[in-house]
Amino acid sequence: MLMKKIASAYLLTLTLVACHSPNSAPDVASIHVDLKLERFDRAFFSIDSNNIPKSLFLLNKEYPYFTNDFVINILGGEPLSDTSINSFRIARAFYTTYLPVRDSIEMQFGNLDWLETEARKSFAYIRYYFPGYSLPSKLVTFIGPFDAPAAALTRYTIAAGLQLYAGSHFSFYRSAQGQEMYPAYISRRFEKQYILPNCIKAIAEDIFPDTSGSRPLIEQMIEKGKHWWLVSKFMPNCPDSLITGYTERQLRFCQQNEGQIWNQFLQADIFTIDQDAIKNYIGEAPNTQGMPETSPGNIGQWVGWQILKKYEEKNPSISPLQIMQTNSRKIFEDAKYKPR
Repeated sequence: MLMKKIASAYLLTLTLVACHSPNSAPDVASIHVDLKLERFDRAFFSIDSNNIPKSLFLLNKEYPYFTNDFVINILGGEPLSDTSINSFRIARAFYTTYLPVRDSIEMQFGNLDWLETEARKSFAYIRYYFPGYSLPSKLVTFIGPFDAPAAALTRYTIAAGLQLYAGSHFSFYRSAQGQEMYPAYISRRFEKQYILPNCIKAIAEDIFPDTSGSRPLIEQMIEKGKHWWLVSKFMPNCPDSLITGYTERQLRFCQQNEGQIWNQFLQADIFTIDQDAIKNYIGEAPNTQGMPETSPGNIGQWVGWQILKKYEEKNPSISPLQIMQTNSRKIFEDAKYKPR
């Protein structure tokens, strides 16, 4: 099965970081959401390390919807069976190596009730806008290798890898190996308040996969901007900083220089299909080449999001489904985006 890609502290963060307007979010109080938080991270590190095969089979009985995904897609083993010698070996090595990591992370994630509560709210918005979408009924937390995903969809769950939410000052992130894997501009986002936005992004991208890879720059900007726009619908009170991953300073730069940013895009040719040029504006980077150091990387997706907002303003009765299905070139032409 292939992988689809505290309370008070969390809420305080939501109020302190730059926010976007909820845009008269619909009332979803009456929408029932069947969602349960499952602490697979605790269950795995509670197994008997002296009898890994038996322990994994027992774990699979308790978590039949996730154990094989974990063993195959996270640890890199094969499906569990009586002859899964390689999987047993990999699981034992991972357990031994990452037990100290688990101990450090456990101190930060003793209580995750807030995550389940907030996830239920976002799931209600998803169900409101896309009632036909099959939402996972379980939010599973796990601890995997540091190169494992921070959030991923499986057939039955939405899974969050706590190894990438241990706090920006976590010792591994700041080590030479950690910085090689995740430079500081990325690892600074490895905070618990990013767990839910990352999970909701994974769902948004599952509902509408991004197929814009070979299109001109402006179309890729808008298609990727659609996902941030959709996440803002599913999390109407979520700060823009948690959706974009920008710092407050980077957000202010974008908001205060929107017109100049757009002019630079026009000068650079928004219809280019040159992949090197496109990479400068889309994707992870500490900042955007050709712009001040206070600029964020992936600024093209932010501009695409702003174009979506302008298009929505001009079409107030249009539904998220219709917007997501609308051709990006039409959105660009109809939005008439001209920031000052």
